[in-house]
Amino acid sequence: MSTDGGPAPRRAPYAARPQPQGGRRYREEPPTGGRSDYQRDRDRVIHSTAFRRLEYKTQVFVNHEGDLYRTRLTHSLEVGQVGRSVARQLGLDEDLVEAIALAHDLGHTPFGHAGQDALNGCMGDYGGFEHNIQSLRVVDVLERRYGDFPGLNLSFETREGILKHCSKARAEKLGDVGRRFLEGTQPSLEAQITNLADEIAYNNHDIDDGLRAGLIDLEELCAATLFGDIFREVQARYPHADAKILRHETGRRLINTFIMDLVHTTRARVAQAQVQNLQELRALSAPLAAHSAPMAESIRQLKAFLMRRLYRHPQVHRQAEKAKRLVRDLFTAFFSDPRLLPLDHQARLLEDDSPSRRARVVADYVAGMTDRYAIAEHARLFDPRFGTDTP
Repeated sequence: MSTDGGPAPRRAPYAARPQPQGGRRYREEPPTGGRSDYQRDRDRVIHSTAFRRLEYKTQVFVNHEGDLYRTRLTHSLEVGQVGRSVARQLGLDEDLVEAIALAHDLGHTPFGHAGQDALNGCMGDYGGFEHNIQSLRVVDVLERRYGDFPGLNLSFETREGILKHCSKARAEKLGDVGRRFLEGTQPSLEAQITNLADEIAYNNHDIDDGLRAGLIDLEELCAATLFGDIFREVQARYPHADAKILRHETGRRLINTFIMDLVHTTRARVAQAQVQNLQELRALSAPLAAHSAPMAESIRQLKAFLMRRLYRHPQVHRQAEKAKRLVRDLFTAFFSDPRLLPLDHQARLLEDDSPSRRARVVADYVAGMTDRYAIAEHARLFDPRFGTDTP
């Protein structure tokens, strides 16, 4: 696997500036302590309540299914590691990449994509729910830590990186960070890299978790994907290694293969586009960060395999369906009787208890739950034998 050791290359002219150009939503006192703005963003994310909750939120496997499977927290850390490795080799701002990586899943529901799908269905008449936009909502509004402003007041560059995709209808309501979706322009290269680092991280750790859980057949994986070519190379180099060593050695080489392809392809695309600064990069009609065509095809094949053999596996599907029912039950109960909500959430409805406002407050509460808190809250609401004390 690529590391981020060694001296960083000279900062590229199209990298994000050390002093953010887009500023912050609320004016602050000049920073002290020698940290850059992006380092301050990263630190604010790490100290946030929403970041700590990621430890108990599902990636693929529900949190109580095992201690060794990835969670949203470990996933975010892995995205940061992959992103920093790429950013260093391209002369980009590593701190900005890390800030985006650590914040990108703050708005995710409990139970992974199953929870998001269920909550989006519940919010169908009230603007829908999308974890990407909810992550932005968390850092802009929902976190409560500072006396001078709501949220974390992150820099524009970090916020635009969190918002990876967005419909034009929603972009119109998001102000500065939504403008590029209306104008067809691009975010910083740091944001583009982090988006692809996210894909590299979850593809690789889902393979590892799927093999560990016994849900993916190793021979089938090797026959159908790039993993097999690398696995055979590892077997030849370590003929006496056990299955665990072979799996991990293959995984680290697969990540490095993706990273180096991304670095080389992106560097070539930047040179071909002849961008000289960040403004020219933003003005392009298509992103510059990309994999080569052969590698993009290999990634497509890998994702198709994971969809067939892991995400749609009966064991995973059963848990997902249970999770969807649980999230729908929670939303319906709180929406029907907001007195069941915690007092601080009830207070947000004192001046406006319209259906749309109530739905959004309920969605904020449910989305903020960890897997185990959601399970316990469901029991408190629907099981008379369950106590009323919070965990």
